[in-house]
Amino acid sequence: MNKNVGGLDRILRIIVGLVLIALAVFGIFSPWGYVGVVPLFTGLIGWCPAYLPFGIRTCKLP
Repeated sequence: MNKNVGGLDRILRIIVGLVLIALAVFGIFSPWGYVGVVPLFTGLIGWCPAYLPFGIRTCKLP
């Protein structure tokens, strides 16, 4: 499993994930806000399975 999510992409995923989860916890957003776990997780591990079929890579090649 090679990393395919780069620096800025990772930061944005983590921020969006945390915001969505926080909105769901405080009841501002529907329980669907817990879908924020997906961008948070992919941002933390640096790998996105959705990028694979399209050959997308936002990080530098090793």
